[in-house]
Amino acid sequence: MALPGFRKRRSANAAAADGSKEGALTDADVAQMKNLTKTRRNVALVSSFCYLLAFIFLVLVEIGNTKGTKVLGDIYFFKLNMANIIPQSVPNLTLVNSIARTLGLHDFYQVGLWNFCEGYDDEGITYCSTPQTLWWFNPVEILKNELFAGASIPLPAQVNEILSLLRIASNIMFGFFLASTVLDFIMIFVAPIVLYSRWWSMPVGILSFIAFILSTVAAAIGTAMSLVFKYALTSQSDLNIQVEVGNKMVAFMWVAVGFTFISFVIHSGLCCCCTSRRDVRTGRRGTGLSSGSVREKPNTGNKFPSFGRNSSSRSHVPA
Repeated sequence: MALPGFRKRRSANAAAADGSKEGALTDADVAQMKNLTKTRRNVALVSSFCYLLAFIFLVLVEIGNTKGTKVLGDIYFFKLNMANIIPQSVPNLTLVNSIARTLGLHDFYQVGLWNFCEGYDDEGITYCSTPQTLWWFNPVEILKNELFAGASIPLPAQVNEILSLLRIASNIMFGFFLASTVLDFIMIFVAPIVLYSRWWSMPVGILSFIAFILSTVAAAIGTAMSLVFKYALTSQSDLNIQVEVGNKMVAFMWVAVGFTFISFVIHSGLCCCCTSRRDVRTGRRGTGLSSGSVREKPNTGNKFPSFGRNSSSRSHVPA
């Protein structure tokens, strides 16, 4: 009597071994993938380079005016030239080089992100205050502390009215500049991850947009603050105070914003353009890989045993 036949079931180890062989990338596959993703890789590297440049310019904004050196001392938001200031009342003093020195003031004061520096026209910067977190420039307090006894200057009412607004704006600008600097530094290394899949382009694009907004708002506040001081002080002809906007600081701020914007545009485009490695593996772009790594996985589901039938007729034994 013939026994029913069972199909031999493949072991899990054998199936896994075959699957790994099919999914392994050959040298031709690697070359093909590099060729198909070349554009996306180059664009991602360009965005990283833009973040690097933006980071460098933001660092210059951060460290500008922190020391009285030739380089850092020329990077400031605005500079108050008070050498020829017209005082409201003058004590019985002898004129020394300039009216400002006679009153106990310095010839100029320049403002940075962390502190202020002061000095004389013929000596340059003589003192820089200690850098402080969330520092803001209070001209009324600084000038009153340096004026000699009996001397006073008629500060315009606009300066006193905007001091509280100036403090809030300065704190926002400080926080946004610091956050955008840190975020741009992180994005230098995060940006190339979009090479692997389009799904990474969305979160990276969101981070890029946040960095762009932070740097733009901070640069806008810094520029507006400098222009407001220039308008408020130079409009008072009875003071004779000259305000100089720091062109280098303004340039560094907006150049950093420009590079951050370029990176944001790049990552926005990578959400729908340029082939990623995942596109090649899944066969969405290109002709697929020759090693068969994009082939469908073999069906490893349970199969019922098939029973064979005996095709030969049974013989009847005579009684």
